[in-house]
Amino acid sequence: MHDYLLSVLLGIIEGLTEFLPVSSTAHLRICQTLLQGHQALQDPFWKMYTIVIQLGAVLCLPFYFRGRISNFLRTFPHGERNGRTVMNHPLTLVLIAFVCTAGPSLLLSHKIGKNLENLRIFGWALLVGGIIMWIVDALFGNPKPGTRHKTEHVEQVSLFQSIWIGLCQISSAVIPGTSRSMSTIAAGQLAGMSRAAALEFSFLLSIPTMFAATGYEMFKTFRAYHTGDMSLGRMPADVHEWIVLIIGFVVSFIVALAVVAWFMNWVRRRGFVPFAIYRIIVGIAVLVWAARM
Repeated sequence: MHDYLLSVLLGIIEGLTEFLPVSSTAHLRICQTLLQGHQALQDPFWKMYTIVIQLGAVLCLPFYFRGRISNFLRTFPHGERNGRTVMNHPLTLVLIAFVCTAGPSLLLSHKIGKNLENLRIFGWALLVGGIIMWIVDALFGNPKPGTRHKTEHVEQVSLFQSIWIGLCQISSAVIPGTSRSMSTIAAGQLAGMSRAAALEFSFLLSIPTMFAATGYEMFKTFRAYHTGDMSLGRMPADVHEWIVLIIGFVVSFIVALAVVAWFMNWVRRRGFVPFAIYRIIVGIAVLVWAARM
């Protein structure tokens, strides 16, 4: 397959799966193995490529939520309804959740990345995560008749909920295939948040989390590259590779932007069960495939 077409396909896959609760890492690695062979996962250029197209997808969030973020900044610290303080304003709570994830994840950084080529880990993470998501959404997705969720809107998120979601997000960093989106959405629902509130908080938390994670990966790659170690990745060596990289970046941004807009509307009407079923099916398929390799 020509590298330009391959870059378009991988950019589409990254954009489609980065913010859906199905694990973009698992899908990208599995598709690379299918399209390029297992050796592609070890290729320094394609390692850098996956980091860059992830950044392309992440950049769609501040663009899509620019109005929301601007409003949060304008109403800080009292909030839109004048019921917030510096400690429980949505922006503060997003940063608190981020710190709860970033601190432990940094301490566990030596474990993160060890299983990024392990199909069995991906399979089990997809399968178990799908079951958990299905159960959580079935139990907490729709409130009982005559009742409401404790937290219907992001403006009502509590300090406890933000800490809880931040800690639960660690699982997606340590276990590839878990899905950062799945872990934060399920954690939010368990803590009494509505589907829409859990999803929006998950998206807002993605902005500092994914920028920090992607930036850290790029920093490690550049530092290793300048010391002659290309095990973590390398920059494009010629015009052809630069074009491949730019194509993937642009495609992932455009597709991710469309997916975020669609997903926000979908969840309000239908919930997360279809994604849970998809995870279970793909997880079983990957486990069968890995067993036969």
